[in-house]
Amino acid sequence: MPTLDDPVTVGGVSVPNRLYRAPLLECAGNGPDAVDTLLDELEPTAASGVGLIFQGASIVTAESGCAAPNMTRFHDPAFVERCSRLTDAVHDRGGRIFVQLGHGGLRSLAVWHADHRARNPDHEELAVSRPPAQLRALDALGLVDFQPRVMTTAEVYELAEQFGRAAGYAADAGYDGIHLSGANMGIVQQFLSPFYNRRDDEFGTGADEPPGSGGVRFLEAVRDAVRERAGDLPLVTKVPAETAAPRFVRRRLSREDAIDLCERVVDIGYDAVVPVEVSTFWDMSVVRGAYPDRAWEHADLQSGYAAAFGSPLKAKAVAALNRLQSRRFPEEPGWNADLCRRVRRRVDVPVLCEGGIRERETCEALLGGGPDGEPACDLVGMGRPFYAEPRLGARLLRSGTDRDGGAAPRALCESCNNCTVPQVTGAPGFCRTPSVVRERARLEGEGVYERQENGAHEGGE
Repeated sequence: MPTLDDPVTVGGVSVPNRLYRAPLLECAGNGPDAVDTLLDELEPTAASGVGLIFQGASIVTAESGCAAPNMTRFHDPAFVERCSRLTDAVHDRGGRIFVQLGHGGLRSLAVWHADHRARNPDHEELAVSRPPAQLRALDALGLVDFQPRVMTTAEVYELAEQFGRAAGYAADAGYDGIHLSGANMGIVQQFLSPFYNRRDDEFGTGADEPPGSGGVRFLEAVRDAVRERAGDLPLVTKVPAETAAPRFVRRRLSREDAIDLCERVVDIGYDAVVPVEVSTFWDMSVVRGAYPDRAWEHADLQSGYAAAFGSPLKAKAVAALNRLQSRRFPEEPGWNADLCRRVRRRVDVPVLCEGGIRERETCEALLGGGPDGEPACDLVGMGRPFYAEPRLGARLLRSGTDRDGGAAPRALCESCNNCTVPQVTGAPGFCRTPSVVRERARLEGEGVYERQENGAHEGGE
């Protein structure tokens, strides 16, 4: 069975090992310092030996679509061309980099961010269909504000073309592949989900069709646009099973639906899939773990929370809901593993697994080194641990374990989520847990993150 250090091929692109950085929010925006921010965030990860880096969700449209403050847009060829500095830096370190393309749809910023909405009173969100009744109820209560524009058939094709144009710009800038943001309540999940998609045109799902059929046709339109603009650039997508949705949401994608969808997107030409178990809503099913009390209580962030949610009282209400959700979605190592394993039995392309993975031993088990010897995936990803340790690869990959006497190390990340909640204010993602920060500083002082090549530290030390 392969180990974490063995190479793998994704859509014709050779990746030097099977560890990847899952898509995260870099909070780089599109300003004059955006590429420098991306370099500061991602180049150290490539330098640590991580084989594949997914740049976080980049929006394909010029307006709307951002699900959080300071997200990067990929609609402008001049901006994307500047990102060649980033792709060159990753390639110089021996890594590969894919960009994740997406659009928020009904999860766009103006829906939930009060200050953004006040500054953009005429906002509209692209919608697959009229918002479901549960979301309209939240709108009536004043917790969100929907101004949906249900796309015509022609507008759906145009959105697919925008994905294709962004992919073409990425290819020109040296990116090695495209990753679609197919979950976390983004527009792709909205097309796939029977909760959101009630269209009656070709992008809807007929009564005699399996769930998600309309979404597969949208993914097919995106594939066509990407192939036209970016040639054979590898194309990867997340595929959601909406198993974490509340019980009152009856129209949703089951695990069996997600497995079927993975087979179908592979059949239409996708080069790899990332099966994930999520909700129909944006909630802690995405970032399972502890309630981030340190982040919610941070004095310097209180005004940002009030601006995001509309008032200090509403911010406290959201924090209370966050506390309840943390009990429903506690830390669960490799929570997508079973779904990934079932998908892998049915497809002949790489399956990527992420979600709560923290130890090299877990990585090896997922790759087939467990008691039963059956692989759950072909590549293993981590997200939040890279906020705590940008050079984590130096410890998890073989060079790091050899220096530690063969021990299988664990990421320092405690899944406390204190890195993620402040991002609603536009703050960048980084670790705010003192014990983790102190331990990282100790490891840095010992030179643990200095990747060794041919028996020597980088720089010849």
